[in-house]
Amino acid sequence: MTSLRTALHDYLALRRSLGFKLRDAGAALPGFVTFLERHRASFITAQLALAWAQQPATVQPATWARHLSFVRGFARYRSAIDPRTEVPPDTLLPHRARRARPYLYSAKEIRRLLRATLAWSGWAKLRPWTYYCLFGLLSVSGVRLGEARNLQLSDVDLGTGVLTIRGAKFGKSRLVPIHASTCQVLAEYLARRQQHWAGRSVSAYLFVTDRGNRLDIGDIRKTFHAVSRQIGLRDPAASHGPRLHDLRHRFAGMTLLQWYRAGQDAERLLPVLSTYLGHVNVSDTFW
Repeated sequence: MTSLRTALHDYLALRRSLGFKLRDAGAALPGFVTFLERHRASFITAQLALAWAQQPATVQPATWARHLSFVRGFARYRSAIDPRTEVPPDTLLPHRARRARPYLYSAKEIRRLLRATLAWSGWAKLRPWTYYCLFGLLSVSGVRLGEARNLQLSDVDLGTGVLTIRGAKFGKSRLVPIHASTCQVLAEYLARRQQHWAGRSVSAYLFVTDRGNRLDIGDIRKTFHAVSRQIGLRDPAASHGPRLHDLRHRFAGMTLLQWYRAGQDAERLLPVLSTYLGHVNVSDTFW
């Protein structure tokens, strides 16, 4: 019989081959196997799974439930090979994740955000334009932040007005049409980008740092929070507030609103919006 560590490797490889990225589960589950090895356990038990999931005691119960869900999936896989395996029941550490309440930006707020980004002082020559185009693209295309950050120059076809989103959820790719006005802004940014990096080595990603590398996700959020506080979208002392992801909510909401105003059947067209947004389940679009 294969060892638990080998079984975990096979389980993760199988799930990833089906399109699941398993970043968090893949990082956490090796620690669970180490925990079992320390307790000299040759198979998974619900008791040990619960003890591992509830570490450390200082984290939120939602984190405990999430860790146990990682074990539950692995245990179901392992039970087909080792009948001694105990699959933690769904009633153990039950938790229903709550979605963050979306913030629907007004057109005026988005214009203020973009103007402030472009005018941000102390930045290198290209950086204001990089963030201006990134934030603007998020507001008019509905793509996820990670999808925009991963765009490469070859994914942007301004002739046809289409972005190619590669390796999104479950490894799927999709084509996202963009408006002619968006193409014009991107074309201006690309011209500035080419002029700025003329004769120098730079990453093939569309949005790059001052050093020519792909933008860092933490720096993107830090920049957004700073500009948001400057224009009053976020209180200087607040830890929460409008998010970049809420630009995606605005895009979805405005699309529905335009359909209703045009007298179209928005419910019938909802699968179109779901496909455009790259949702795996149309229920996400309904929400």
